[in-house]
Amino acid sequence: MLFERLSELFTGIIASTGYLGVFVLMTLESMVAPVPSELVMPFAGFLVADGKLNLWLVIFVSALASITGSLISYFVAYFGEKELIHRFGKFVFLDNEELEWTQRWFTKRGSITILISRFIPVIRHLISIPAGLARMDLKRFILFTAVGATALNTFLLWVGMQLREKWEIVHRYSKQLDVLIVALIVIAVAYYGYKHWKRHRKKRDVLIFSQTRR
Repeated sequence: MLFERLSELFTGIIASTGYLGVFVLMTLESMVAPVPSELVMPFAGFLVADGKLNLWLVIFVSALASITGSLISYFVAYFGEKELIHRFGKFVFLDNEELEWTQRWFTKRGSITILISRFIPVIRHLISIPAGLARMDLKRFILFTAVGATALNTFLLWVGMQLREKWEIVHRYSKQLDVLIVALIVIAVAYYGYKHWKRHRKKRDVLIFSQTRR
């Protein structure tokens, strides 16, 4: 199964490379790569409990990795805004109007949005992209990414230390939550897509009607 293969791959990387493996995997986790922290950090916690890794160094390395991955996604969106909207905007219902709304949202509520998103599966992999598109203040982005990511990483690390050899239980139960969250996201995206299509259809009808009146 996919879970077992990923589990073997990630644990093998961490077991053989230690802190470097934690850094690389958690950097990918903070981007759009399908690397769940529920697989990485609990196993690192097991190694900490086994005396093979240092607790504080793992916390530091994982926090630095989360910030690094998030910044990569942030700057890709920040500097590639026009190209992203031109090439992919129509696939995610993003145009200049939605971009302006996103910028207003992150100006007012960017800090709490980044903080909360770090605890939500799937969302935490993607949230840096709209933050970059909205040109969220970089200092606040780094601060709240660091706070949220460090809190989550430390919690998963602690759970792994407590469960030791049974660390994979964390991911087993988190998958159920992931499925629920993904289902809610799909519903939200479908609703947003419908509203987007309906709004633009209304604009098109108004434009056609005004042209026929001339």
